[in-house]
Amino acid sequence: MDIYHVFNRGVEKRDVVISDDDRMRFVHSLYIFNDSNNAPNCISQPKQWQSNTNRKCIVRIHAWCLMNNHYHLLLSPVDGELKNISLFMKKLNMGYAKFFNEKYGRSGYLWQGKYKKVLISNDSQFEYIPYYLHLNPLDYSHGNWRTGTVRENEINEVMKQLRTYRWSSYLDYNNIKNFPSIIYSEFLTKVFNRTGFQNKQIRQIISGNSPVYSNIKNKLEK
Repeated sequence: MDIYHVFNRGVEKRDVVISDDDRMRFVHSLYIFNDSNNAPNCISQPKQWQSNTNRKCIVRIHAWCLMNNHYHLLLSPVDGELKNISLFMKKLNMGYAKFFNEKYGRSGYLWQGKYKKVLISNDSQFEYIPYYLHLNPLDYSHGNWRTGTVRENEINEVMKQLRTYRWSSYLDYNNIKNFPSIIYSEFLTKVFNRTGFQNKQIRQIISGNSPVYSNIKNKLEK
């Protein structure tokens, strides 16, 4: 199974979500556009979208994180068809941009290009990129996690920050029901169990005691 790190940011690094309503809309978009069937009206509100019992997923979303001006996704195409990622990303980016522009009375491009994708090609990436995605929200409060310089007396506050950030799949992988219908958790659950995905590994990463992560962090997009 090929897995890709897919990411995009707002044009000119602008914010692509302004309110929690926008964030919720993006989360709903991850679900509703992951379907080979036609998408609903992009302007209608999520509560107006009816559940489709004939929904046919085109990608598996293994992990995700939404930030103010960008997002990260860990995807694999259903049936190994790479075109399914292209279809999903087109629906997601265009659908959300149409909603955002209509809501805020703007026009033009919302995203900085189409999107970027990187094939996860070795075990180190498989084991650490999910952490990288889920640790992104620490940029809002403890940006020094990226350099592995979080002090021991800061770690409890860092863990609290992760537990209170809704807009990623972190909570669902830590037995806190958040948006479980978005993700296909089977694969990464096995990875996390093997690597001890909980506090121990996170503490090692943010305090600079994870040599494998240190070797790949410079290759990862912010």
